[in-house]
Amino acid sequence: MHTFDIKRRLTAEALGTGLLVATVVGSGIMAEALTKDVALQLLGNTLPTGAILVVLITILGPISGAHFNPAVTLAFAWRGDFKRSEVVPYALAQIAGGVLGAIIAHAMFQLPLVEFSVKVRTGLPQWFAEGVATFGLLATILGGLRFNAVAIPWLVGLYITAAYWFTASTSFANPAVAIARSFTNTFSGIRPLDLPAFIVAQLIGAALAVALFGWLLRDEKTPRANSPETGAKS
Repeated sequence: MHTFDIKRRLTAEALGTGLLVATVVGSGIMAEALTKDVALQLLGNTLPTGAILVVLITILGPISGAHFNPAVTLAFAWRGDFKRSEVVPYALAQIAGGVLGAIIAHAMFQLPLVEFSVKVRTGLPQWFAEGVATFGLLATILGGLRFNAVAIPWLVGLYITAAYWFTASTSFANPAVAIARSFTNTFSGIRPLDLPAFIVAQLIGAALAVALFGWLLRDEKTPRANSPETGAKS
């Protein structure tokens, strides 16, 4: 396994999260420009997001683990598979990269570089959906690591593609991405006021997944293996 220093790993996390957000925001802007059909707009937002996750996790996973998501980083720290001293640097890199990704998307489409969202995303169904979405994301990662680690890029990309459609919130499942999406008043935006509840729900979903799958995936006949590198969203 390759070993990369903290500067390279943080750069990979910022770059990956930035490209992920640029894809989410940019494809949303493009979708709105191409059609007024909301279902087609969502489809135009979904497919690029799932596809870019496969690419980013594949190329950056060997460097940083391709978390791109503070909830994933925290989950591995809770499991003892990630240094707790690196949780805050990883999260800051992910958030900074995500915000830069939103700005880059705006620049490509000749929009104001920073434009805070006014799109309302609130209420118990939305919060519950975010908890479910993040639980499912961590379940996908942990199950994939246990049984088929090389498939993680595809598993995560396919899960997020599905979760866009089966969750009421369209599956942010990622505090860094949620924060970044508050910087765009476009199809994928979220009001800054709605962020705290989304983030709390995401962290609860991640914690529940760690607790349940820590038990579910434990084979009492064999010692628990060290976690390999992984990737995540959304």
